Amino acid sequence: MHIHILGVCGTFMGGVALLARAAGHTVTGCDANVYPPMSVQLEEQGIVLTEGYDAGQVALGPDLFVVGNAISRGNPLLEEILDRNLPYVSGPQWLAENILPGRWVLGVAGTHGKTTTTAMLAWIMEEAGLQPSFLVGGVPQGFGVSARLTDSPFFVIEADEYDTAFCDKRSKFVHYRPRTTILNNLEFDHADIFADLAAIETQFHHLVRTLPRNGLIVANGAEAPLARVLERGCWTPVEYFNCADGWEAGAADAAGAFKVSRGGTPIGETRLDLPGAHNRANAVAALIAARHAGVPLEVGLKAIANFRGVRRRLETRGTVRGVTVLDDFAHHPTAIAATIGGLRSLVGKARILAVLEPRSNTMKLGTMKAQLPLSLAGADRVFCYAANLGWDAAAALATMGTRATVLDNMDSLVKAIVAEAHAGDQVLVMSNGGFGGIHLKLLAALGASQG
Repeated sequence: MHIHILGVCGTFMGGVALLARAAGHTVTGCDANVYPPMSVQLEEQGIVLTEGYDAGQVALGPDLFVVGNAISRGNPLLEEILDRNLPYVSGPQWLAENILPGRWVLGVAGTHGKTTTTAMLAWIMEEAGLQPSFLVGGVPQGFGVSARLTDSPFFVIEADEYDTAFCDKRSKFVHYRPRTTILNNLEFDHADIFADLAAIETQFHHLVRTLPRNGLIVANGAEAPLARVLERGCWTPVEYFNCADGWEAGAADAAGAFKVSRGGTPIGETRLDLPGAHNRANAVAALIAARHAGVPLEVGLKAIANFRGVRRRLETRGTVRGVTVLDDFAHHPTAIAATIGGLRSLVGKARILAVLEPRSNTMKLGTMKAQLPLSLAGADRVFCYAANLGWDAAAALATMGTRATVLDNMDSLVKAIVAEAHAGDQVLVMSNGGFGGIHLKLLAALGASQG
């Protein structure tokens, strides 16, 4: 079958493309924003990409169009598909009908930490010899691809609460029907599709309603919204983490080693290269989920110590004249604060120059703007790229005084950062998109200034 994927460079749809290719289908795709790492990954797998959504792509004659949730009515290719009554389906539905049936699905849901926790869980199961299939919303360093299809009965998937497609406004995760489910955390996000936190809690309960009695929910015991979700009805056993009467990760030493306890009793020890208490909590959640699938705790602990992280999660892109440029996906105030805090635990008193692109739909609406100064407080300097925003970023960050610089021109932004940066500084770039290739531009400008 020939499948043509609309929005193929999104992290989820790119994964669907890889799985479809592995399942023996001919796969092509199109997107308006083709940027690494997904574009490189797809091209390496022989998937032909088309820039844009020209209606003429129907001439490719695919058997089925798979439509990503970034595609809206008015898109010229989608409109042509509808006008011609050509067959189409959403990405999650295609996955649910063609890849997931008969498999033990392990889903990782939550506002934050989904990608890292999903990658951790897949890595633990890999190290245990289970060779799981997976779909991660990023590229795990240990695997080199965001999705993989194997003969294993296990499938690890990042279970996103964002809506499914233009034709299906349910959250993606209701399609997956996992047996093992991690509920990592829950707070307000995606203001473009959810009116308030209660609306998101309802979607999470839709997920809970699909879970079997012989399954397991691994829930963050410190999250009141998750408690409210489970109080609405739960038919599946629950194991809690991040709370005194459940599983907990202790503090890490200088080498990243920490103890894991259950009900206050130490039950193991491991180490993690990723900084921050949030990542240690992610690791504990992954350990519990893997244990449910049959991985002994001691095997999981050894695997966590070998976990190398995910691309675009505090990923070092280069160091020039002593200035290190890092890339991170953080785009929600809570994630921004956690990322800066994690980096601070690594670099100590070294200066952190935070470079933020408020690019997510929620950020563009300005819903979180009042939270930005506090989330960025751990940085020594802040640079905000304000192009195409519908709100005044300079006013939102005014309480930070001269610590914050707001610019709407990329060249001016790069110039200002390079002028500020000194040897030993950490330039932390945060965006959920390509950010105009700013990482390479910064490294090139730093090299030019050295000469």
